[in-house]
Amino acid sequence: MTERLADISQVLEAARSASRILSTVTTQQKNRALGAVAAAIEDRSDEILQANAEDVARAQAEGMDEGLVDRLALNAQRLAGIADAVREVASLADPVGTIVRGAMTETGLRIRQVRVPMGVIGMIYEARPNVTIDAASLALKSGNAIVLRGGSAAEASNKVIIEVMRDALTSVDLPPDTVQSVDQWGRAGARALMHARGGIDVLIPRGGAGLIRTVVEEARVPVIETGTGNCHVYVHEDADLAQAEKIILNSKAQRVGVCNAAETLLVHRAVAEKFLASALLRLTTAGVRIHGDAQTLQYASDPSIDSAMLEEATEEDWAREYLSMDLAVRVVDDLDQAIEHIRTYSTGHTEAICTRSLAAANRFSREVDAAAIAVNASTRFTDGGQLGLGAEIGISTQKLHARGPMGLEELTSTMWIIEGDGHIRS
Repeated sequence: MTERLADISQVLEAARSASRILSTVTTQQKNRALGAVAAAIEDRSDEILQANAEDVARAQAEGMDEGLVDRLALNAQRLAGIADAVREVASLADPVGTIVRGAMTETGLRIRQVRVPMGVIGMIYEARPNVTIDAASLALKSGNAIVLRGGSAAEASNKVIIEVMRDALTSVDLPPDTVQSVDQWGRAGARALMHARGGIDVLIPRGGAGLIRTVVEEARVPVIETGTGNCHVYVHEDADLAQAEKIILNSKAQRVGVCNAAETLLVHRAVAEKFLASALLRLTTAGVRIHGDAQTLQYASDPSIDSAMLEEATEEDWAREYLSMDLAVRVVDDLDQAIEHIRTYSTGHTEAICTRSLAAANRFSREVDAAAIAVNASTRFTDGGQLGLGAEIGISTQKLHARGPMGLEELTSTMWIIEGDGHIRS
């Protein structure tokens, strides 16, 4: 165990050295490195996909949930999209050195608050090899080194991906230790990151509720908590029902194994019969299993709806992040009851309302406490790429430092620069 900790300490020391170099490089150098990373991902895609196929086969053999397998799996199209996202990060404005605010005091002191890199970022996540590339790209552009713990499920994929990125960094004369992994030490590596006070400047967990809870409770370093997503879509009485039907189908079924997928549908009683008669058929036809309250199940009367796709909701269903083709559905009396339901069960990620009423939309936005509110739009848009941030390192549901999708600015801190001319304080 002592040898393991010594080895991990060497990783952290190398990351610190790399971060000091990165803090001094130009935007042009960082962008060149990102271009090299994107090209390397494309050039060595066969290696990455072969390793990923091994991870997926092992996960399926071990009975991994279908939503998590979807998160784990890469294909040529997804990999091309990841490479494009790296190039998009390169195209974004460099936050380092940006003046947040500045002033001249009455005594002539020149004061600036500027953005600076955090230093060394730790990342603990599960079964998502795309996160390896996204996180490393954002860390590089914001001038940080990053130490990754990607979990055993994606071990083969991440090993190759990190090798590809390190080789790309070497090719442009930047330190390869900008991107490192502690996967070879398993859980001991994750624990070392959580305890690495002075070695890690900030630790970001991304994954299921159990993983996030463990990191938050055990970490001795600053943590940015990325939360689970028990996301709701509320169909108000003034909604465009055809539009709302498309929104809930996209929110639920476009990709189920992600934190911004909808898990609960709430429908105003005044439009419930008309809306659900159509929406339930469309959802079940798409393969979505409905966990409905008694009122919802009464409206599932269309003989075309497979009864095997319907079951009565339990208390656990309202609080559950399925990450699968399951959806909890409840009929509510009004906006008040919808808001109260969301307040009770929401994880504070993304909440959506479908309505043509400006008053209802404004009230929903004011009274629902979440990192993101969607009005007449799918919950799936709570995503760094969709919101113009490039790739994201995670979606924060806490309120200090960062909230919502975390892009480049969220990976920086600030420094005060005070310039005088022999000034002393009286």
